[in-house]
Amino acid sequence: MTSLEQEAAARRRDEAEPGHRHLFHVPPAEGGRYAESAYLVGNSLGLQPRAARADLDAELETWATRGVSGHFSGDRPWVPSYRSLTGPSASLVGALPAETVVMNSLTVNLHLLMVSFYRPTAGRDRIVIEDTAFPSDSYAVRSQARHHGLDPDEAVVRLRPRPGEETLRTEDVLDYLDREGQRVALVLLGGVNYLTGELMEIPEITEAGHRAGALVGWDLAHAVGNVPLALHDWDVDFAAWCTYKYLNSGPGALAGAFVHERHLGDPTVDRFEGWWGTDEATRFEMAPVSRPPATVEGWLISNPPVLAMAPMRSALAIFAQVGMPALRDRSERLTGFLEELLDQVIPGRPLTVLTPRDPARRGCQLSVRIGRGGAAALTERLSQEYGVLVDDREPDVIRLAPVPLYSTYHDCWRAAEALSRLVDKS
Repeated sequence: MTSLEQEAAARRRDEAEPGHRHLFHVPPAEGGRYAESAYLVGNSLGLQPRAARADLDAELETWATRGVSGHFSGDRPWVPSYRSLTGPSASLVGALPAETVVMNSLTVNLHLLMVSFYRPTAGRDRIVIEDTAFPSDSYAVRSQARHHGLDPDEAVVRLRPRPGEETLRTEDVLDYLDREGQRVALVLLGGVNYLTGELMEIPEITEAGHRAGALVGWDLAHAVGNVPLALHDWDVDFAAWCTYKYLNSGPGALAGAFVHERHLGDPTVDRFEGWWGTDEATRFEMAPVSRPPATVEGWLISNPPVLAMAPMRSALAIFAQVGMPALRDRSERLTGFLEELLDQVIPGRPLTVLTPRDPARRGCQLSVRIGRGGAAALTERLSQEYGVLVDDREPDVIRLAPVPLYSTYHDCWRAAEALSRLVDKS
């Protein structure tokens, strides 16, 4: 199929399946012949919902006209307003509302949760992560180990793919837990690996961790809003996620946290406490001793930032409207189409797709290794010359994420076409 035939096929698909691009602001293209960019970096920062400005303006108006009384009066009083995000967030991760809360940022939440669920003892002090964990996760678990007086080089176990492979096999995780699980206190993996786009088999690994006597948590930064999740049914102990990637809640947006209901109200579970984590009915009594509720809200520290919550309502409303099943179906078709195009570009070029080919083992991201390096330079040229926005992980990986809410089949064609022109054949 020629390039023109491929483009025509992409446009036909977009006409038959238009998606929801109209709900978002799409940045203009820097280069090329198109007005809008082919935005394939929603795995780094999602696009702005068009409705977000009105939600933010409404909170600014409340502040301007009500001042401090906005905490308790108006259409959306600030004090309980964070709960408007609970139901939609719980739905996205497959949790009960009592298990779900929006608060802080991702790594802060991971630390607060590890205070409760990383409890090393003599002989059981290991934390298992993947070798390609996002650096923030690596730093967090190492600092937690040091906090407990442990050597992080010994306490933190980094599971690596087999020689010559790019992704971590589930059977290798299970094998490690079967062999060494008696020494593992915590398993903390990424639900979707940030570098390769691999979707981990969360229920199987969680079950194996529990069988070994460990607690199991998940970093869902690249999974939430990307793949279907069922944290409650999968018996996950805890999880945390950011909302500025696939959830489109804005740069540095608030994050989410999950704690399984079996841990809620358990007096043996320790945690750091703050004013907002005490029972709502007695919060303003200003008592010196906290009385946390038997919900995940006991992990709240401070009152939520109202202005930061405003764009989240717009973003989460879109997911409630469209639904994850429909998004997942479109994601598999869209990512599969990009994969087909890359398969035609790669022969003779120093390009390798790292992401699993099985749609069940990936989200909407395809990671491509550039055999000659120079990923950052290639990313810049894709943007400046073709208006195709992808991101890079130096030295040699670019990541392309056709997000089902707003990416198009034509975006996928533009990316593949630009790669075919910029990456020379051997």
